[in-house]
Amino acid sequence: MGKKALRVIGLMSGTSADGIDVALAEVSGAPPALQTTLVAHTTLPMSGAVRKEILRVAEGGSCTAADIGQLNFRVGEEFAAAASAGCRKFGLKLQQVQLIGSHGQTIFHSGAAVPFLGKKTASTLQIGEPAIIAARTGIPTVADFRVADMAVGGQGAPLVPYVDWLLLRDERVGRVALNLGGIGNVTVLPAGERNPAKVIAFDTGPGNMIIDALVAHFSGGRVRYDKDARMARRGQCVNSLLQELLRDPYLRLKPPKSTGREHYGKEFVRTLLGKARRLHARSQDLVRTATVFTALSVVDALHRYVLPQVKIGEVIVSGGGAKNPLIIAQLAAALAPIKVLRSSEVGIDEDAKEAYAFALLAYEAWNRRTGNLPSATGASREMVLGKICWP
Repeated sequence: MGKKALRVIGLMSGTSADGIDVALAEVSGAPPALQTTLVAHTTLPMSGAVRKEILRVAEGGSCTAADIGQLNFRVGEEFAAAASAGCRKFGLKLQQVQLIGSHGQTIFHSGAAVPFLGKKTASTLQIGEPAIIAARTGIPTVADFRVADMAVGGQGAPLVPYVDWLLLRDERVGRVALNLGGIGNVTVLPAGERNPAKVIAFDTGPGNMIIDALVAHFSGGRVRYDKDARMARRGQCVNSLLQELLRDPYLRLKPPKSTGREHYGKEFVRTLLGKARRLHARSQDLVRTATVFTALSVVDALHRYVLPQVKIGEVIVSGGGAKNPLIIAQLAAALAPIKVLRSSEVGIDEDAKEAYAFALLAYEAWNRRTGNLPSATGASREMVLGKICWP
């Protein structure tokens, strides 16, 4: 590590809340010549009771202000423990890390303004109290990244595109960075584009969220995801249902746009299960249909909003969906001759990318540099993202 480099830990828990990703980065310099290395990463489990409560609250379950307050602090303890355990696994003492960037756990996100108390309001809420993380680890912690973008008219998402521009732009090849976590999102990186303000990014629709929910439903909660698409590969696509899914109004919204559990969560899955029962679809058929829908929603987004404007040679996939062979095969077949690559093939582990991204966004905030892309979020201007908590 160079004299001026910082060791930064990034913490991330996605929509499934099934674990906390911990990424260790070494970072120095400034954009566009930022020098950064992903040193190590791991994923640590979330407490089962905490995860259950997160999902209940995020799905709109009845709760009080006390419930949310207690959960915020409890999740903060989980994140602090993950940072400490990650350091032990990486062979570091906490004192050897200078900064933490914590995305937190989203329990509500409405990027588009909706009527509330007589006025249209957009809002977001990520819990996992950063003051707890800072106090327990002794490391300054940057968190609550999304709200500054929303304060100036942005949707607070997606935020990873700035990091995609830092890490993945190429002088000769137009690229799309596709992340398939609970939700799918893309960052469009035209060949040779050195101005981050020209980057296009948006949420395409569902990533693994619907697939995971179906697998959990059919397994009685014993299984959380369709490993290697084993269940989907035993089924057949229900084409009539797939066509109905592809008429989802969100797919036809023009960017900038963002979505999440509020659209593709419990109610969406409940409706889907009802339709499947009327069609007498087997469980494996429904999981296969949802898997194909995820892939084709991405393809639809690229054909509608990207490929008519930008020449693309590569789609680089990260997130849990990168490990689903059926999704990758569907993308490759539908997008040929565009190459579909996993992000590990370009040096960034699929599981680490988002935690790594929030380590870099924390580093930018620490240096009082902006981290949002108004072209992606719809914000009126660039903003320094995040709030710093001191130990």
